[in-house]
Amino acid sequence: MAKAFKNPFLRSSVRVRVPATTANLGPGFDTMGVALRLYNTVHLTRDPKAPEPLGMIAETASCFFSRAGQAPFRFRAEIGGDVPPARGLGSSVTVRLGLAAGLNALTGEPLSPDSLLGLVIELEGHPDNAVPAFHGGFATSAPWRYFRTEVGPRLKFVGLIPDFELETKKARAVLPKSIPLADAIANLQYASLISAAFAQRDYPKLAGLFEDRWHQPFRAPLIPCWDAVRQAALGAGALGFYLSGAGSTLMALTLQDADVIAARMSTAARRAKVKAHTFITTADNRGVTISGR
Repeated sequence: MAKAFKNPFLRSSVRVRVPATTANLGPGFDTMGVALRLYNTVHLTRDPKAPEPLGMIAETASCFFSRAGQAPFRFRAEIGGDVPPARGLGSSVTVRLGLAAGLNALTGEPLSPDSLLGLVIELEGHPDNAVPAFHGGFATSAPWRYFRTEVGPRLKFVGLIPDFELETKKARAVLPKSIPLADAIANLQYASLISAAFAQRDYPKLAGLFEDRWHQPFRAPLIPCWDAVRQAALGAGALGFYLSGAGSTLMALTLQDADVIAARMSTAARRAKVKAHTFITTADNRGVTISGR
């Protein structure tokens, strides 16, 4: 079902809240993601005296005005929240989606929700973060189609965020150009079962499904505490463990003892001489939300 926004009047200022996302889920490379109850906010205000935007803000605004057929205008963007950059938690999509949705609201919503999502997917280059950030819940996606379902609160996400960044560009540079057929088949099998478990909301069936042969073996060496934290999480009873997005966040899923798993992961990182902090959260099922400032 398409997401619907209600905007009966033009606004001069909007506040957009976008959830963090945890993508790939091991074998679902560039395909699967879950929105988390961890947020960034983008405040946009029309301001003819605002300076020219730069970087990602400028790119997103230019694409939006062109796609929406709107005359560009100056605006101020205030971006903040709890989603750290370059940690594999979808910080870039919180900015791009927040900006695009905010500009759409300020101009009377010339883009439909589906068109808005399509624009963000195009800017991101893949849909695994964009779709769950937009709609909330779990999503498995192709650029032109997706399946989305809500995620129950009993499934806990335990993240360990190292104090170093891992840019997506660097994380992609270490990936092989091709993979053996057997590895491709294994990933498809695991990813299909993960999607089925989320669709049925039968979370115990997720146990043991987060194995990956496409990207994690090549990215793990970039994170010194990978092996130690993985063993600690699974040893404490986690259903699964994986690299969130391109990293550096390490993620465990569990139905019980989340505090114990977080403590074990933290201890393992410390023993591996990696400074990090942990968080425990559940899935966000609302996705992006827009309000007056």
